[in-house]
Amino acid sequence: MTGPDRRSDPGSGTHRTAIVTGGTRGIGLGIARALAAEGWQIVLSGVRPAADVTGVIEELTGLGTAAHYCASDIADAADRARLVAESIERFGGIDALVNNAGRAPAVRADILDAGEESFETLMRTNLQGPYFLTQQVARHMLERGRGTGIVFVTSVSAELASINRGDYCVSKAGLAMAARLFALRLAPQAIPVFEVRPGVIATDMTARVKDVYDQRIADGLVPEGRWGTPADVGRVVAALLRGDAPYATGSVIHVDGGLALGRL
Repeated sequence: MTGPDRRSDPGSGTHRTAIVTGGTRGIGLGIARALAAEGWQIVLSGVRPAADVTGVIEELTGLGTAAHYCASDIADAADRARLVAESIERFGGIDALVNNAGRAPAVRADILDAGEESFETLMRTNLQGPYFLTQQVARHMLERGRGTGIVFVTSVSAELASINRGDYCVSKAGLAMAARLFALRLAPQAIPVFEVRPGVIATDMTARVKDVYDQRIADGLVPEGRWGTPADVGRVVAALLRGDAPYATGSVIHVDGGLALGRL
């Protein structure tokens, strides 16, 4: 499913193309909207059928850009390869990658009771998938001699421990290290890599715990005193890929209203 055909000569620099994984809803859609508003051509990936995301594609193309949806599971190696191939075929090349797709545990369980199935599922989607997708995209950028940047969307759970979501915390902590590794590897080639750590963000993933976090926020959990929004994260990612943080590769940017700040 695509918007208007605006593919350009990959060497012309006329248009920039970004892959946003998990980009059809929640934080990913907030990022896609922010990038589309700045003229980026967008490739969205997700596990939903194309027919279910028609409205999202129409919204993004309505912002005056081109958008393409590739139904693909980043936990699957063949799907990752297809996502990269489709992006290159559709738009001539990939300028930026936003690793946003991720899963929450199906069931929250104390780490003394949690089983291996959930752990393995989260590792494949939240860590292994983006790690090897980044490897493929980075190789493409180096072969092309051009790359605007790579962003890993992790979570405050990369540093704040939740003993009933151990699998999720470990997957995000691993992803934070992946961001550091790729930042170090790609710095000599001037391809910046950033980690963005959202806090408590209002999405369908957090909807089931809304009442709990409404109360916790009211009790002072978040210094800014509100839920974050996908648009908050989108604006930060757009700024990074716009080049507003030069000489800052490897930086970790918290988008959490001060949640991770140490307090007495």
